[in-house]
Amino acid sequence: MAATENALIMHNDIPMELPELPPNQGLEAFKDIVFGSVAGMIGKVIEYPFDTVKVRLQSQPDHLPLRYNGPLDCFRQSFQAEGLRGLYRGISAPMAGAAVENSCLFFSYRVVQDILRATCYSSTESLPFSALLFSGAASGSITSLALTPIELIKCKMQVPLETPGARAPGPLGLIVSVFRHDGILGFWRGQMGTLIRETGGGAAWFGGYEGVSALFRSYRHPPSTVGSSEAEPTALPLYQQMLAGAAAGISYNFLFYPADTVKSRLQTEDINNTSLNKRQTFWGAGKGLWQQQGLRGLYRGCGITCARSAPSSAFIFTVFEGLRSYFS
Repeated sequence: MAATENALIMHNDIPMELPELPPNQGLEAFKDIVFGSVAGMIGKVIEYPFDTVKVRLQSQPDHLPLRYNGPLDCFRQSFQAEGLRGLYRGISAPMAGAAVENSCLFFSYRVVQDILRATCYSSTESLPFSALLFSGAASGSITSLALTPIELIKCKMQVPLETPGARAPGPLGLIVSVFRHDGILGFWRGQMGTLIRETGGGAAWFGGYEGVSALFRSYRHPPSTVGSSEAEPTALPLYQQMLAGAAAGISYNFLFYPADTVKSRLQTEDINNTSLNKRQTFWGAGKGLWQQQGLRGLYRGCGITCARSAPSSAFIFTVFEGLRSYFS
């Protein structure tokens, strides 16, 4: 009995060392949220007309002849019918979504890296590329929960109206309609597609940026300094930051585009066919699209999406890194 008590005392005397996270977490989180929001909104203004075309190409119904022959034809028809304002219709929800998405992405990406440094790696060394990929994937999965409701409203507003001259519903009207028909969980319709896209896309987005940035740094520094133990990498010239951001945007959109296609179809199916009695599942919609149109149907609109994601992501990363450098 005495031996047991002595063992307990000795055990309790051993101090428990908890991992230490970097100081000033509140300030760093504030920077991530504000700078990520600003960068995301600037990127959204640049890419939104292309995103509208992408959604309209993705959401064309299966049981009717295709309305658009391709991205250029969709641009032409949309501009003739609604003008430039039509291509920017519904931008209020995506602007909020861009602010939420990018602030969540950059904030959670840094937090996951801090946790990995505190638990698995040395705080004085840069993380390996595999850890950066994991951080990007974790960041994307977290962001998907906040992004799905916003994208649901955005997709519904981007689909062209079936009745010419009819007044398009606003975001508040659509929010009320979704809640009335599907309840609170209706706002997360298409969550599976968003989760797959954002988890894999987050790894591709941050991984593409970090990978290309590391490649540029390897050319700028002598071989003896490559792989140094500095936790903070050196800043890149502006054009290299933009090239790395463009590569990140293309990687993000191309690799997981089919998941986004199925998600867009799920979120707009009640607009394309109001007589549906049963909602499709994510896997059911994907299987049906594959059987009817194959891989081409899953990648419809991918070209224009990658084309708009390159400048958008380039500006997002450049603005974010520039703001953090200026206010550091």
